[in-house]
Amino acid sequence: MLATGAGMASASAAWAQSGESSANASAPSAVQLQREGGSLLLTASLPWSLPELVLDALLKGIPVHFVAEVNMVRERWYWSDQELLSAQRYLRLSYQPLTRRWRLYTGSQPFEGQGFGAALSSSFESLQEALQAMQRIVRWHIGPAAELPSQGEAVLQLRFRIDISQFPRPLQIGALGRSGWNLLVTHTERVDLGVLQ
Repeated sequence: MLATGAGMASASAAWAQSGESSANASAPSAVQLQREGGSLLLTASLPWSLPELVLDALLKGIPVHFVAEVNMVRERWYWSDQELLSAQRYLRLSYQPLTRRWRLYTGSQPFEGQGFGAALSSSFESLQEALQAMQRIVRWHIGPAAELPSQGEAVLQLRFRIDISQFPRPLQIGALGRSGWNLLVTHTERVDLGVLQ
């Protein structure tokens, strides 16, 4: 479904969608693009469950990092695809045993060391509440709408995954190639750019 500043517009005929997932995830149940002013906003629901090995690491006090990535590209048969827009969102989930609360940091830049910069911080009483917040993407600014051509078709690519590279080194080595650490949601939709104008 598409939405513009003038209201919502159904575009099922203009969109073809497909999704693929790991054993712990399924394709997004709802994806929406909205143009507001000069910005292009993305709203999506990403259903997935936390792998048991990842939950075990969290309960032992190991923070787990996630990455949401979105790209809009224009396919070209004569050359590589043209990237129109690209954005990343980084999430860091941790459990605090002393308070028995879950802490979620969200930012537009990778978390380096213990510094969280301008990242947004939220605290939750239960893991379920924290996961629900992570599974909802609401009005994510993915780029300036002016970067998009006024006509034609583009492909929206949405990806959500665990960032294994942020694990402590021993865990990185142990997690590589093991399905118990895998979490991946991918979703692709074709977008009629004329509807977004």
